Amino acid sequence: MLNQSADAGVRRTLSRLGDAWGEGDPDRYAAVFTEDADYTAFDGTRMAGRRAIADGHRALFAGVMRGSRMTVREPRIRHVATDVAVVWALGGIIMRWQRGRTEPSAKRLSAVTFVLVHQGDDWLVTAFQNTRYRPWSRTVIGRLTSRMAGGDGR
Repeated sequence: MLNQSADAGVRRTLSRLGDAWGEGDPDRYAAVFTEDADYTAFDGTRMAGRRAIADGHRALFAGVMRGSRMTVREPRIRHVATDVAVVWALGGIIMRWQRGRTEPSAKRLSAVTFVLVHQGDDWLVTAFQNTRYRPWSRTVIGRLTSRMAGGDGR
């Protein structure tokens, strides 16, 4: 079993990611990723490499995402090798006009997956996937289907 310092390193990287987002700094945000990272946004947009990740966030941080905050709730860290970790969490963006919020709205909540690699003294993100969190069982159709099948829909 890996020691707790590996988990702490992964958590520090996630914290740096959130800090860079909150500062609206696309270069600092992208610096948390490996040079050849793969990044898939909630809408399916793929950015390949650190430069593309920075460029892809530049307009966002200057525009609609200016002043927003990123949250990552209770990350589940699984070490698949001594130098590779997979992280799954619920997270999202709190927009600048949502100042009193501490959690993202339901429409901005996402299930996110990070693959991090240990490089030197640091953990860097080498792959990221963001999928809007819309559990089938919570949709109208999902609840109706479950009831028709004899379940309670929860």
